[in-house]
Amino acid sequence: MTPLRAACIQMRSGTEPQANIAAAAGMIREAAGQGARFIATPEMTNLLDIRPGMARPKVRREAEDESLPAFRALAAELGVTLLIGSLAIALEDDERFANRSFLIGPDGALIARYDKIHMFDVEVGDGQTYRESRAYRPGEEVVLAKALFGMLGLTICYDLRFPHLYRRLAQAGADILTIPAAFTRVTGEAHWHVLIRARAIETGCFVIAPAQGGMHEDGRETFGHSLIVSPWGEVIAEMPGSEPGLLLADLDLDQVAAARRRIPSLANDRSPPLKQA
Repeated sequence: MTPLRAACIQMRSGTEPQANIAAAAGMIREAAGQGARFIATPEMTNLLDIRPGMARPKVRREAEDESLPAFRALAAELGVTLLIGSLAIALEDDERFANRSFLIGPDGALIARYDKIHMFDVEVGDGQTYRESRAYRPGEEVVLAKALFGMLGLTICYDLRFPHLYRRLAQAGADILTIPAAFTRVTGEAHWHVLIRARAIETGCFVIAPAQGGMHEDGRETFGHSLIVSPWGEVIAEMPGSEPGLLLADLDLDQVAAARRRIPSLANDRSPPLKQA
Protein backbone atom coordinates (compact mmCIF):
# COMPACT_ATOMS: atom_id res chain seq x y z
CA MET A 1 0.00 0.00 0.00
CA THR A 2 1.25 3.48 -0.88
CA PRO A 3 2.00 5.41 2.32
CA LEU A 4 -0.52 8.05 3.30
CA ARG A 5 1.08 11.41 4.02
CA ALA A 6 -0.89 12.93 6.87
CA ALA A 7 -0.62 16.35 8.47
CA CYS A 8 -1.63 17.92 11.78
CA ILE A 9 -2.21 21.66 11.87
CA GLN A 10 -1.34 23.09 15.29
CA MET A 11 -3.11 26.38 15.98
CA ARG A 12 -3.60 29.10 18.55
CA SER A 13 -7.15 30.05 17.67
CA GLY A 14 -8.33 33.43 18.87
CA THR A 15 -11.63 35.20 19.25
CA GLU A 16 -12.09 36.32 15.62
CA PRO A 17 -13.27 33.63 13.18
CA GLN A 18 -11.90 35.32 10.04
CA ALA A 19 -8.39 35.44 11.44
CA ASN A 20 -8.61 31.79 12.50
CA ILE A 21 -9.87 30.72 9.07
CA ALA A 22 -7.00 32.53 7.38
CA ALA A 23 -4.41 31.01 9.73
CA ALA A 24 -5.73 27.48 9.23
CA ALA A 25 -6.03 27.89 5.47
CA GLY A 26 -2.44 29.03 5.15
CA MET A 27 -1.11 25.97 6.96
CA ILE A 28 -3.47 23.64 5.07
CA ARG A 29 -2.05 24.98 1.82
CA GLU A 30 1.47 24.47 3.11
CA ALA A 31 0.69 20.88 4.11
CA ALA A 32 -0.81 20.10 0.71
CA GLY A 33 2.23 21.64 -0.94
CA GLN A 34 4.38 19.16 0.97
CA GLY A 35 2.34 16.22 -0.30
CA ALA A 36 -0.19 15.69 2.49
CA ARG A 37 -3.33 13.87 1.34
CA PHE A 38 -5.04 13.91 4.73
CA ILE A 39 -4.91 17.10 6.78
CA ALA A 40 -6.44 17.63 10.22
CA THR A 41 -6.98 20.82 12.22
CA PRO A 42 -7.59 21.05 16.00
CA GLU A 43 -10.69 21.45 18.12
CA MET A 44 -12.27 24.90 17.88
CA THR A 45 -10.56 25.81 14.63
CA ASN A 46 -12.91 28.73 13.98
CA LEU A 47 -13.22 30.27 17.45
CA LEU A 48 -11.77 29.76 20.93
CA ASP A 49 -13.40 32.01 23.51
CA ILE A 50 -14.43 30.55 26.87
CA ARG A 51 -15.44 33.91 28.38
CA PRO A 52 -19.15 33.74 29.33
CA GLY A 53 -21.37 35.02 26.53
CA MET A 54 -18.54 36.36 24.37
CA ALA A 55 -18.65 33.67 21.67
CA ARG A 56 -22.42 33.78 21.09
CA PRO A 57 -22.56 36.78 18.71
CA LYS A 58 -19.95 35.13 16.47
CA VAL A 59 -21.32 31.57 16.29
CA ARG A 60 -23.60 30.69 13.37
CA ARG A 61 -25.80 27.78 12.37
CA GLU A 62 -24.12 25.33 10.03
CA ALA A 63 -25.90 26.67 6.92
CA GLU A 64 -24.73 30.20 7.74
CA ASP A 65 -21.24 29.50 9.05
CA GLU A 66 -18.58 31.21 6.93
CA SER A 67 -15.72 28.85 7.78
CA LEU A 68 -17.25 25.59 6.55
CA PRO A 69 -17.77 26.64 2.89
CA ALA A 70 -14.28 28.15 2.89
CA PHE A 71 -12.74 24.88 4.04
CA ARG A 72 -14.86 22.82 1.62
CA ALA A 73 -13.69 24.97 -1.28
CA LEU A 74 -10.09 24.69 -0.11
CA ALA A 75 -10.26 20.88 0.11
CA ALA A 76 -11.64 20.73 -3.44
CA GLU A 77 -9.04 23.18 -4.75
CA LEU A 78 -6.16 21.22 -3.21
CA GLY A 79 -7.64 17.75 -3.78
CA VAL A 80 -7.13 16.68 -0.15
CA THR A 81 -9.21 14.98 2.50
CA LEU A 82 -9.64 17.54 5.27
CA LEU A 83 -10.74 17.05 8.85
CA ILE A 84 -11.81 20.28 10.48
CA GLY A 85 -11.24 19.18 14.06
CA SER A 86 -14.23 21.13 15.27
CA LEU A 87 -16.23 24.28 14.76
CA ALA A 88 -18.57 25.96 17.20
CA ILE A 89 -21.99 25.64 15.53
CA ALA A 90 -25.27 27.21 16.68
CA LEU A 91 -28.27 24.87 16.97
CA GLU A 92 -31.85 25.58 15.96
CA ASP A 93 -33.47 23.62 18.80
CA ASP A 94 -31.12 24.40 21.69
CA GLU A 95 -29.60 27.54 23.17
CA ARG A 96 -26.30 25.69 23.43
CA PHE A 97 -23.85 25.10 20.56
CA ALA A 98 -22.49 21.94 18.97
CA ASN A 99 -18.76 21.21 19.13
CA ARG A 100 -18.72 19.60 15.68
CA SER A 101 -16.06 17.90 13.54
CA PHE A 102 -16.39 17.91 9.76
CA LEU A 103 -14.72 15.41 7.44
CA ILE A 104 -14.46 16.83 3.92
CA GLY A 105 -13.53 14.84 0.83
CA PRO A 106 -11.08 15.91 -1.91
CA ASP A 107 -14.06 16.99 -4.02
CA GLY A 108 -15.25 19.34 -1.28
CA ALA A 109 -18.19 17.15 -0.30
CA LEU A 110 -19.05 16.57 3.35
CA ILE A 111 -18.32 12.95 4.22
CA ALA A 112 -19.30 13.04 7.90
CA ARG A 113 -20.15 15.20 10.90
CA TYR A 114 -19.44 14.33 14.52
CA ASP A 115 -20.63 16.18 17.62
CA LYS A 116 -18.39 15.81 20.67
CA ILE A 117 -19.99 13.33 23.06
CA HIS A 118 -18.19 13.95 26.35
CA MET A 119 -18.35 17.43 27.86
CA PHE A 120 -15.35 18.89 29.69
CA ASP A 121 -16.91 19.73 33.07
CA VAL A 122 -13.90 19.77 35.39
CA GLU A 123 -11.66 21.80 37.68
CA VAL A 124 -8.08 21.08 36.67
CA GLY A 125 -6.09 23.32 38.98
CA ASP A 126 -5.05 26.00 36.48
CA GLY A 127 -7.16 28.69 38.12
CA GLN A 128 -10.16 28.09 35.85
CA THR A 129 -13.29 25.99 36.07
CA TYR A 130 -14.55 24.46 32.84
CA ARG A 131 -18.27 23.71 32.31
CA GLU A 132 -18.51 22.85 28.64
CA SER A 133 -22.02 21.45 29.05
CA ARG A 134 -23.33 24.94 29.84
CA ALA A 135 -22.47 26.18 26.37
CA TYR A 136 -22.40 22.97 24.28
CA ARG A 137 -24.88 20.15 23.77
CA PRO A 138 -23.25 16.70 23.87
CA GLY A 139 -23.46 14.54 20.79
CA GLU A 140 -25.38 11.29 20.80
CA GLU A 141 -23.85 9.35 17.90
CA VAL A 142 -20.56 7.49 17.50
CA VAL A 143 -19.26 8.22 13.99
CA LEU A 144 -17.14 5.97 11.76
CA ALA A 145 -16.44 7.52 8.35
CA LYS A 146 -15.13 6.10 5.09
CA ALA A 147 -12.37 8.08 3.39
CA LEU A 148 -10.55 7.17 0.18
CA PHE A 149 -7.64 5.70 2.12
CA GLY A 150 -9.42 3.95 4.99
CA MET A 151 -11.92 4.11 7.83
CA LEU A 152 -11.74 7.00 10.32
CA GLY A 153 -13.13 7.07 13.85
CA LEU A 154 -14.05 10.66 14.72
CA THR A 155 -13.65 11.96 18.28
CA ILE A 156 -12.79 15.26 19.98
CA CYS A 157 -10.51 16.16 22.91
CA TYR A 158 -12.11 15.07 26.24
CA ASP A 159 -13.47 11.96 24.46
CA LEU A 160 -9.87 10.74 24.79
CA ARG A 161 -10.52 9.76 28.42
CA PHE A 162 -13.28 7.28 27.53
CA PRO A 163 -11.52 4.21 26.08
CA HIS A 164 -14.71 2.26 25.39
CA LEU A 165 -15.52 4.77 22.62
CA TYR A 166 -12.27 4.01 20.81
CA ARG A 167 -12.59 0.26 21.24
CA ARG A 168 -16.05 0.42 19.71
CA LEU A 169 -14.72 2.38 16.73
CA ALA A 170 -11.82 -0.04 16.24
CA GLN A 171 -14.04 -3.11 16.44
CA ALA A 172 -16.31 -1.50 13.84
CA GLY A 173 -13.36 -1.18 11.44
CA ALA A 174 -11.50 2.07 12.15
CA ASP A 175 -7.94 2.28 10.80
CA ILE A 176 -7.28 5.83 12.01
CA LEU A 177 -8.61 7.60 15.09
CA THR A 178 -8.80 11.39 14.98
CA ILE A 179 -8.51 13.29 18.26
CA PRO A 180 -8.43 17.03 17.57
CA ALA A 181 -7.98 18.79 20.89
CA ALA A 182 -7.60 21.92 22.98
CA PHE A 183 -6.08 20.24 26.05
CA THR A 184 -5.25 22.56 28.91
CA ARG A 185 -1.57 22.95 29.76
CA VAL A 186 -2.06 21.29 33.16
CA THR A 187 -3.88 18.20 31.87
CA GLY A 188 -1.68 18.01 28.80
CA GLU A 189 1.52 17.92 30.79
CA ALA A 190 0.09 15.16 32.98
CA HIS A 191 -1.79 12.91 30.55
CA TRP A 192 -1.70 13.88 26.84
CA HIS A 193 1.09 11.61 25.62
CA VAL A 194 0.19 8.56 27.68
CA LEU A 195 -3.51 8.70 26.78
CA ILE A 196 -2.88 9.16 23.05
CA ARG A 197 -0.43 6.25 23.01
CA ALA A 198 -2.78 4.10 25.07
CA ARG A 199 -5.67 4.61 22.66
CA ALA A 200 -3.40 3.57 19.76
CA ILE A 201 -2.11 0.48 21.58
CA GLU A 202 -5.55 -0.64 22.77
CA THR A 203 -7.09 -0.41 19.32
CA GLY A 204 -4.24 -1.10 16.90
CA CYS A 205 -5.11 2.15 15.10
CA PHE A 206 -3.11 5.13 13.94
CA VAL A 207 -3.95 8.21 15.99
CA ILE A 208 -3.94 11.70 14.48
CA ALA A 209 -4.15 14.35 17.21
CA PRO A 210 -3.87 18.00 16.08
CA ALA A 211 -3.88 20.41 19.00
CA GLN A 212 -4.32 23.98 20.08
CA GLY A 213 -1.25 25.43 21.76
CA GLY A 214 -0.15 28.43 23.80
CA MET A 215 -1.80 31.38 25.57
CA HIS A 216 -5.02 32.40 23.84
CA GLU A 217 -6.76 35.77 23.68
CA ASP A 218 -9.47 34.60 26.10
CA GLY A 219 -6.89 33.75 28.78
CA ARG A 220 -6.91 30.00 28.27
CA GLU A 221 -3.58 28.19 27.92
CA THR A 222 -3.45 25.00 25.84
CA PHE A 223 -0.77 22.34 25.70
CA GLY A 224 0.06 21.89 22.01
CA HIS A 225 2.31 18.90 21.24
CA SER A 226 0.25 17.63 18.30
CA LEU A 227 0.92 13.93 17.81
CA ILE A 228 0.82 11.22 15.17
CA VAL A 229 1.10 7.75 16.74
CA SER A 230 1.41 4.29 15.15
CA PRO A 231 -0.82 1.27 15.89
CA TRP A 232 2.03 -0.10 18.01
CA GLY A 233 1.97 3.02 20.18
CA GLU A 234 5.11 4.62 18.76
CA VAL A 235 5.21 8.40 18.42
CA ILE A 236 5.89 8.89 14.70
CA ALA A 237 5.81 12.68 14.79
CA GLU A 238 5.32 15.36 17.44
CA MET A 239 5.23 19.13 17.56
CA PRO A 240 7.91 20.01 20.12
CA GLY A 241 5.88 22.61 21.98
CA SER A 242 2.90 24.94 21.83
CA GLU A 243 3.76 27.17 18.86
CA PRO A 244 1.46 27.01 15.81
CA GLY A 245 2.86 24.97 12.96
CA LEU A 246 2.69 21.95 10.72
CA LEU A 247 3.36 18.29 11.52
CA LEU A 248 3.79 15.68 8.77
CA ALA A 249 4.18 11.90 8.75
CA ASP A 250 3.90 9.06 6.24
CA LEU A 251 1.55 6.30 7.42
CA ASP A 252 1.83 2.71 6.26
CA LEU A 253 -1.75 1.57 6.81
CA ASP A 254 -0.68 -2.08 6.54
CA GLN A 255 0.67 -1.58 10.06
CA VAL A 256 -2.89 -1.63 11.39
CA ALA A 257 -3.45 -5.28 10.46
CA ALA A 258 0.11 -6.16 11.49
CA ALA A 259 -0.33 -4.72 14.99
CA ARG A 260 -3.62 -6.51 15.44
CA ARG A 261 -2.09 -9.82 14.39
CA ARG A 262 0.70 -9.39 16.94
CA ILE A 263 -1.70 -8.53 19.77
CA PRO A 264 -5.23 -9.67 18.80
CA SER A 265 -6.94 -8.02 21.77
CA LEU A 266 -9.87 -6.77 19.70
CA ALA A 267 -10.66 -10.31 18.59
CA ASN A 268 -10.03 -11.74 22.08
CA ASP A 269 -12.27 -9.23 23.83
CA ARG A 270 -14.84 -10.69 26.25
CA SER A 271 -17.54 -8.93 28.29
CA PRO A 272 -18.76 -11.29 31.00
CA PRO A 273 -21.38 -9.97 33.43
CA LEU A 274 -20.25 -8.15 36.56
CA LYS A 275 -20.62 -10.04 39.81
CA GLN A 276 -20.79 -8.19 43.07
CA ALA A 277 -19.57 -10.16 46.07
